[in-house]
Amino acid sequence: NLKVTHYNNGDEIQFVQSESSEPDVWENLSTGAYGYYNDDPSHLDTYGNLYNWAAVNDDRGLCMDGWHVPSDEEFKLLEIYLGMDPDEADNSFDRGTDEGSQLAGDEELWTNGDLENNEVFGISGFTGLPGGNTNWQSIGLADFGESGGHWSTDERGTNEYGENASDWGVYYANSYLTNQASLKPYGKSIRCLENIYGCTDSTMWNYNENANTDNNSCIE
Repeated sequence: NLKVTHYNNGDEIQFVQSESSEPDVWENLSTGAYGYYNDDPSHLDTYGNLYNWAAVNDDRGLCMDGWHVPSDEEFKLLEIYLGMDPDEADNSFDRGTDEGSQLAGDEELWTNGDLENNEVFGISGFTGLPGGNTNWQSIGLADFGESGGHWSTDERGTNEYGENASDWGVYYANSYLTNQASLKPYGKSIRCLENIYGCTDSTMWNYNENANTDNNSCIE
């Protein structure tokens, strides 16, 4: 999980304490911020930082050069590769069969449940971790040791509580995956994806079906 405390241009990302000390701080932020679950910096080495979605969306960038925060479509490619039906990958909320177990890892960190008890636990090498969430309202979010949510770059509209973005997560009690709309002020983990360059024109010799940009690389 990402651990950076500065944007790519060197500017600091604002550090904010979690709901344990100041319940409304995250709610009122419209700029990027990060923190630790329960304000405990000892979680950093294992679980990384928790970021709000404004940090994800900041033009200064969070990921190292040549990497980026994944989009919904890129998360779907990963799920389909792990065996999820492509039609189901377009759905929200609970989806798939054992893809969550495949993506999780390090069973000693997880609360005992269906996620880690599935025989395919950890085989993908993604090693999703139960880093919890920082949040400003108790709306059924799972705690440290039970869930791991990862932001995507996609927005998901507005509800009665505020603006939302896509959150891809695993939960200790289920072997499947969840894609849901989470409020942008929540703090969640981030995984960066390496840029894959190649030509997106299937008639070209250097066609790459997994390319996320053609990078002007379609060469006859």
